[in-house]
Amino acid sequence: MNSQIFLGAFVAYVLVMIGFGWWISRHKRGTGDDFLLGGRSVPIFLTIGTTVATMVGTGSSMGAVGFGYANGWAGALYGIGGATGILLLAVCFAPVRKLRFMTMSEELSYYVGANRLVRNLVALLIYVACIGWLGAHILGGGLYLSWMAGIDLDTARVLVALGFGIYCVIGGYTAVIWTDTVQAVVLFAGFMLMAILALVQVGGFGGLGAGMDVAATSFLGIDKIGALPALSLAAVIAVGVLATPSFRQRIYSGESVSSVRRSFVITGVLYLGFSIIPAILGMATHALNPGLENSNFAFPFLATELLPLGLGLLLLVAGLSATMSSASSDAIAGVSTLMRDVYVLFTGRTPAARNVVRFSRLALVGTIGLALAFALTSDNVITYITRMIATIMAGMFVCGMLGRFWPRYNWQGAVATLASASTTSLIIIANDSWNAFWGNPSIPAVLAALTAGVAVSLLTPATRTSPEEALAILDRERERMEKTPDMALTQAAAPGTAASQ
Repeated sequence: MNSQIFLGAFVAYVLVMIGFGWWISRHKRGTGDDFLLGGRSVPIFLTIGTTVATMVGTGSSMGAVGFGYANGWAGALYGIGGATGILLLAVCFAPVRKLRFMTMSEELSYYVGANRLVRNLVALLIYVACIGWLGAHILGGGLYLSWMAGIDLDTARVLVALGFGIYCVIGGYTAVIWTDTVQAVVLFAGFMLMAILALVQVGGFGGLGAGMDVAATSFLGIDKIGALPALSLAAVIAVGVLATPSFRQRIYSGESVSSVRRSFVITGVLYLGFSIIPAILGMATHALNPGLENSNFAFPFLATELLPLGLGLLLLVAGLSATMSSASSDAIAGVSTLMRDVYVLFTGRTPAARNVVRFSRLALVGTIGLALAFALTSDNVITYITRMIATIMAGMFVCGMLGRFWPRYNWQGAVATLASASTTSLIIIANDSWNAFWGNPSIPAVLAALTAGVAVSLLTPATRTSPEEALAILDRERERMEKTPDMALTQAAAPGTAASQ
């Protein structure tokens, strides 16, 4: 009976989010800039809301709680890494807001003279990364919903994908940031309440280690997982934040450099405080039920078995808010890259302004469908995320850092950076002993990318295109997408234009 109530609550919640997203976005003009970036005028409170909601995603709910169930205080490493990443993003990359980039591909190519090869490579990597992130969110949300609603796992994943997909398609970025902000409030309140009740159930902090390996109760669980794997886990999450397109989109869409920076600092501080919550939840679940077959079910176990029905429903909403808010952000970021960069790669031009919204909605459907297909092939959230970040995103992280702070960096170095990071990650993953030693491939992938990028840049000619020239190249290409549909139609039909002749 309760499973039917949980499923009904999920459906009702999704319908509310869809309706709210439609209501918020109904007055937008419908330009590509509006649909994909919210008109580049997102105020600080919405930037904080959407960033918090994206940070507290599948990894820090389903994944980190499960990791805490198995490894104790090591469950806090996910939050520590994420907080470090968002604070570094505030310090290092908030100023790029003034350059009016639309995608991370534009930004990274700008650093090396608006090189087309680099932009194409990064665009493809970003799109694959967004599909990977989406797959992780669908995977985690599906595991969660399946347990709580008592339905087939694949069916649950499809329902989660449909849940966030519909309001993304209807309202675009504006719907995403507003629904994210609402969900941020819900999930923060829900997680805090759950942690308090869990501590009460186990008798306070002293009861968290009951029945758990003593090593897991050490500082950050380092005695359990090892110092280097602990560092690797925090590092891979920080790298993920610094190279995830959805966080860059928060920069490009903010109303000013200062508002972006302040919102990221506030988010980082909040998230650092939040980092202890998944560890508490995971350890409390272990104390109450040390025999779970899959540690990823630690979070839904608490909501269904520990709490009264009403509070369990609240936690259902909180957990799914974490999943869907992050998923919707990654979906929009992926489609922005698809429309701005991948479309150009295959057609040689940007889409006309009058077509951007329609094409974007079709692309959202296709992108979410691809992510769902990937999610149906895995069942471990943390492993999925860490391997995907190291293989796809470590190179983009190094590319961004070198490009932002080292003027001698060139397109040859960028290509070497991207290739060496992915190659190193795949080699580490293929070797079980190496993977066990490092914990995940992030640190060796970053080191290899940094070495290759610097060496190749020094061995090849410096970029001749100035930053001003590179920005002008990107601005000219983007103009076609940023016109209003009415303006685009008027210019196309004007006497003397190519379209009118």
